[in-house]
Amino acid sequence: MKLADAKQQFIQNWGVLGSQWGINRTMAQIHALLLVSPEPMSADDIMTELKISRGNTNMNVRELINWGIVEKVLKPGERKEFFSAEKDIWTVSMRIVKERKRREVEPILNALNQLKNVEAEQGDKNAADAKQFVGIINDIQKFAGQASKGIDGLVKMDEHWFTGTLLKLFK
Repeated sequence: MKLADAKQQFIQNWGVLGSQWGINRTMAQIHALLLVSPEPMSADDIMTELKISRGNTNMNVRELINWGIVEKVLKPGERKEFFSAEKDIWTVSMRIVKERKRREVEPILNALNQLKNVEAEQGDKNAADAKQFVGIINDIQKFAGQASKGIDGLVKMDEHWFTGTLLKLFK
């Protein structure tokens, strides 16, 4: 297989995987293109390569920047903006994990926290239903809380590993 064909296949597959991870296909394809590109690319380069509109390119590149897995690169003498993806896949993974936690786990924890304050109205014959509802919400909240702590532990483990390795180099 030729390199150009392999890159195209990777970009297409990464796009499919991205949609399974909860991001849109184009956003994942842009990330894949920047990931395998040896040099930073302009929005025009991305548009041409993926055959997508300027608006679609700009919106998805900005979102990738917000996720912390793509950065804007300035080239001396160029007026265009160029973009480059983080190449270390572990770093990419940790940034995605942090962002998914912020966008998905934290809001559900906040919502569950509000929902568990349900009380049966005075004289309500459904007091048992309210108690069962609160019990289920508490169970889900405990599970989501453990997931959140697990994510935090994974991220901290990575940070401590890096710090520990760096300190060992200087000893």
